[in-house]
Amino acid sequence: MAAPLQGKVALVTGASRGVGKGIALALGEAGATLYLTGRSVAGGPPTTSLAGTLDETAGEVTQRGGAAYAIACDHRDDDSVRGVFERIEYDQGRLDILVNNVWGGYELLHDGQYEVFTGPFWEAPLAVWDGMFSAGVRAHYVASTLAVPLMPGGSLIVNVSSFAAANPKEFVPLGVAKAATDRLTRLTAEHLRERGIAAVSLYPGLVRTEGILKWKDFIDLSNSESPWFVGRAVAALAADEDILARTGETLVVAELADVYGFTDEDGARPSSLRPQFEEVRA
Repeated sequence: MAAPLQGKVALVTGASRGVGKGIALALGEAGATLYLTGRSVAGGPPTTSLAGTLDETAGEVTQRGGAAYAIACDHRDDDSVRGVFERIEYDQGRLDILVNNVWGGYELLHDGQYEVFTGPFWEAPLAVWDGMFSAGVRAHYVASTLAVPLMPGGSLIVNVSSFAAANPKEFVPLGVAKAATDRLTRLTAEHLRERGIAAVSLYPGLVRTEGILKWKDFIDLSNSESPWFVGRAVAALAADEDILARTGETLVVAELADVYGFTDEDGARPSSLRPQFEEVRA
């Protein structure tokens, strides 16, 4: 049986590790030709205390039978981002799937300063807010503006968001940034509807990324999901011929597993966190 995304071209931003890497692996397995961006490259200076590089992700995609091209890119640098899209246009002449996954502001968390994200927002460095907007929300907007001219009808933009947008007790910079991501999705979806391009926000649950696993002794992982599980959701959405019917929506990975019938790597099907946050709002 032919791979569902054979012939499709996808860009996954922030694909060195974590959710971005999981999405890249799943899209590659589904047959898409992948372009991957991030700052962590083999032989380059460390950009975080976490393991993982673009080259490693691209290598794993290739080992699984896919095709992937790693492009070093700092998404805070518009010229660097523009170069990525020029490369895709030159190589492929089109882009069918854009996954806006790159994010910032977690540097202190990865360095072990967990208390910054659990303490009062007025004591947190302003750099945390700036990172989440410059390397997150703004980066998603810039990539989307550069992607649209390359995207034919039936294309898809996925903005990776989170339940932080729905949690009134959330750390302020994260909650505001993810809410802004969801608003970006809804507005761009309306503007792109006539072009036949869908845009959605995607809420993973608790994902076993390298950053989360550093705190595994303090976090209940009984209802967690792998990065690949998130990727399966993106692959299913990209293969949905009626995806435009979902444009502008906020979608939950675990709920999409029920809709499209996929499971996690170990056969598990994690539960949606939606009830938990509906209770918080009530």
